[in-house]
Amino acid sequence: MADFDLAIVGGGINGAGIARDAAGRGFRVLLVEQHDLGSGTSSASTKLIHGGLRYLEQGDFRLVREALAEREVLMRIAPHLVRPMRFLLPAEPGLRPAWMLRFGLFLYDRLGGRRVLPGTRTVDLSRDPLGLPLKGRYRYGFEYSDCRTDDARLVVLNALDAAERGAVIRTRTRCVEAHRDDTRDGTRDGTCDGIWRLVLEVRGRRDVATARVLINATGPWAALFNETVLQRPPLDHFRLDKGSHIVVPRLFDHDRGYVFQTVDRRVVFALPFESDFTLIGTTDRRFSGDPTRVAPDADEIAYLCNVVNDHFRARISPADVVWAFAGVRSLYDDGSRKSQDVTRDYVLALDEEDGAPLLTLYGGKITTYRRLAEAALDRLAGVLGSRPAWTKDAPLPGGDIAVGALERSIAETRDAWPFLGEAHVRRLVHAYGTRVIRILGSAEKPDDLGPRFGADLTAAEVGYLMTHEWAQTEDDVLWRRSKLGLRFSREQRARLATFMAGMIGQPSA
Repeated sequence: MADFDLAIVGGGINGAGIARDAAGRGFRVLLVEQHDLGSGTSSASTKLIHGGLRYLEQGDFRLVREALAEREVLMRIAPHLVRPMRFLLPAEPGLRPAWMLRFGLFLYDRLGGRRVLPGTRTVDLSRDPLGLPLKGRYRYGFEYSDCRTDDARLVVLNALDAAERGAVIRTRTRCVEAHRDDTRDGTRDGTCDGIWRLVLEVRGRRDVATARVLINATGPWAALFNETVLQRPPLDHFRLDKGSHIVVPRLFDHDRGYVFQTVDRRVVFALPFESDFTLIGTTDRRFSGDPTRVAPDADEIAYLCNVVNDHFRARISPADVVWAFAGVRSLYDDGSRKSQDVTRDYVLALDEEDGAPLLTLYGGKITTYRRLAEAALDRLAGVLGSRPAWTKDAPLPGGDIAVGALERSIAETRDAWPFLGEAHVRRLVHAYGTRVIRILGSAEKPDDLGPRFGADLTAAEVGYLMTHEWAQTEDDVLWRRSKLGLRFSREQRARLATFMAGMIGQPSA
């Protein structure tokens, strides 16, 4: 009998989502990630849960409908992490006409079964405060609803739920070999011609795991994994595109985001970020090379600065950028010439010809990861058996909060631990939801939470992240489990790193 029913290589949002769904259906699951969870593309998004308004223009109604429906689901199962946000789309003179914007937003409000979020309204920018940060050429715009999230934490919470349902999650572990072993007795019930035998490497040590099904969820590494580890021909229709973002000091004082049309017919977001900053992105360009080494180019940073300068009264330059990051998207190449026109829909390629099945994932959006996971298990039902889907109504860890009750949860946390500052309470509840008690416990004063490393990060929180959320380095904590890296000095980072190095070796989830 194989050790696992399915082995998933890749700990991004799609791999973690499949692991959670499969473990909850009672399958034996192994997830292997060569670095940290969500350390690739899944932590380099625009941090939005949205339908993709611009995909309507491309006629991709199915993707938009599914994404909008998933927006409602994710708000319900992770209300602490997926929160409503309003966006202003100014009508840009000389670009898409107002009737087109109105019609697109009319469809956007209706395609996904919107129940909670408010609909679109027209805004007079000469009178409304939303117009104050903008240049004077704007007369009106349209305000509509979508959601924001912390992308990397969404990955971790899916992995955490998977582990609590029995999945084995192995980070910092590389799959260096994988081949089919055509022995019928390697399967549970003889319905498959063989098993997958994986050689895993961690800290120079190698071991072997076997599985009935292998899922290539490595994202931008999918083609490399396919050719070097699986020793298979190149993937068909595989394409890599790069998107870059910048973060600058806050450009406006309200909680709405802006969506700008550009002369190259793209859209660029400018979003409130971590209270004191503005997140701007993204670019779109074809990519080749090592996804591990991806970083924003100087011309991409200049492009995003120019978009800001073309639309806001305030001016910025590359010198104002406090953080810049880039990610590589793995896409299904549909033949589109421009990167922004390539479909963001997911494609699942199943190979059963040589025995034990191999499922390769192309594309996908963070918004639709849960539906991708359901679709993946549907494709594998002939091998694994069909078991009921369940993730639509099951809260993610800490998400057992009623929609609309987040402020009450924040108030209850503030009352239970009155020595915490308001910003600290909000950050903790947004990150951990009802599980904040697992960090704060019976603490009655700040000293009970241990040393404070910088900003509001305490030893109690770091210990929780290392013990339960697979954090091993300061970057895991400061840039993926949180965004506190924006507020840490070099000396504070070094102090945190020293503390974490002393804790390595303690048990984790």
